[in-house]
Amino acid sequence: MAKLESTFLNMFLTLLTVTAISSLGAGVVYNLTKEPIAEVARQKQQRAIEQVMPGFDEYRRFAVMPANGQDSLIFFEGTKDGEVIGVAVNTYTNLGYSGLIKLMVGFRPDGTIVNYEVLDHKETPGLGSKIAEGFKEQFSGKNPVDFKLTVTKDGGEVDAITAATISSRAVCDALSRAFVTYEEVKKQQNQ
Repeated sequence: MAKLESTFLNMFLTLLTVTAISSLGAGVVYNLTKEPIAEVARQKQQRAIEQVMPGFDEYRRFAVMPANGQDSLIFFEGTKDGEVIGVAVNTYTNLGYSGLIKLMVGFRPDGTIVNYEVLDHKETPGLGSKIAEGFKEQFSGKNPVDFKLTVTKDGGEVDAITAATISSRAVCDALSRAFVTYEEVKKQQNQ
């Protein structure tokens, strides 16, 4: 087979062909994986709601723009036999060591924290990633009205993760954002 002459047109056509095939391949893979990825995210969210607001038989979903945020929070108001038993709030913070952290936090009707689950984070493995483990136990049963949601270094009552104070502060920020917004929602509902 004869070797093609290295001309501008040959190089251009070769690059154009490779680019077109690569783009087409990437588009096909994206379309094949889009639905399964969305389904996994939906299932993860559903499991988080069940973890932070146990005992509900149905919930009502609505979004609220917090006063101290740039994006809306998604609320899942849980009921059992028609009575509100709590709310799960899909909250976030941009103050993590590696940026965005997404949490699902559950509150009882009086504002007491039931639990939280980490939905997404990019924190340092082994340090900041501890926000998803034993660190969260200190929030369970605490009401932010009486419990200062800041780390002890900042005058609060939260014991920060050793060597991961930034991640600890970020969780406190996300929980505070959810609580303040939840209190605003309760005031609006009572008016």
